[in-house]
Amino acid sequence: GEGAAGGGRVPLRRRAGPFCEKAKLLRSQPAQIVEPKGLLYVQQREFAVTTPKDGSVSILGSDDATTCHIVVLRHTGSGATCLTHCDGSDTEAEVSLIMSSVKSFSNSTGCGRLEVHLVGGFNDDRQLSQKLTNQLLRAFDLQPEDVHLVTFCVTELNDREEQDIHFPIIYGIAVNVKTAEIFPATFPEKGPDEDLRSAHVLTGAPLTNIYDAKTEQLQIGPYFWGPFPHVDFWLEQDDAQILQNLSTSPLAEPPHFVSHIRSTLTFLKEHPFPSRSLFPDRKPRIYKKNEEGLWEQACSDKI
Repeated sequence: GEGAAGGGRVPLRRRAGPFCEKAKLLRSQPAQIVEPKGLLYVQQREFAVTTPKDGSVSILGSDDATTCHIVVLRHTGSGATCLTHCDGSDTEAEVSLIMSSVKSFSNSTGCGRLEVHLVGGFNDDRQLSQKLTNQLLRAFDLQPEDVHLVTFCVTELNDREEQDIHFPIIYGIAVNVKTAEIFPATFPEKGPDEDLRSAHVLTGAPLTNIYDAKTEQLQIGPYFWGPFPHVDFWLEQDDAQILQNLSTSPLAEPPHFVSHIRSTLTFLKEHPFPSRSLFPDRKPRIYKKNEEGLWEQACSDKI
């Protein structure tokens, strides 16, 4: 039920009035192309958290959200910033996870407040976006701490219509962890290990933390899955079939959606048993930023 919010707090969902202007402003900005230097790219069902003290990562970002939402949670005192790409698989648990990840960098006695930014989704036929918006608002409402909704550019506020077909306006955003600026963005480089990380999602993984801000290391895996059902069947299908069956919103996907899915399926076909082929020693793949600000694999024996 809709219980009263503790401490006379106005639940997030009833504060949506003043957000239209801010959403309008965000929607009117063209997407910036964010180059890989200093970037930590977050895929669907991943999250990463860091602070302004991070010497390696200055931008967190994610894109290709159609019915998904991108969530940025930031503590204004510590500057600790988390970005995640939610698809509605387990929203309540995911919000608890990102809350605790941001709070782990924030001194509880210090000043500042928790601010959340929600971007993505559109008026899709199956109303998956609206369902996810509601789940996220409710999950943040259920948190014991006060969370202030600052940016709300989701579902109907992020929708455009063209010849009776609905599309999202913003598909991706970036947050500058030093300045807290949030802007629409697109990312030519989504690596490292793009196929491996996508395979992890396609095989039903839960929300996964990919970054350790203390060591400034990106950590991928170890991930384990079994042979993907009917992988040969899916790889034989034409683009229309893949789009129709493996997308939540076939008409609104970015143009590279099908090639991305094919690439992930091919990877799953090549690695039916990642415990043998990818992670025989049960250790994550570790990446650090080099002098150029690009990810470079670190030798695992140095850990």
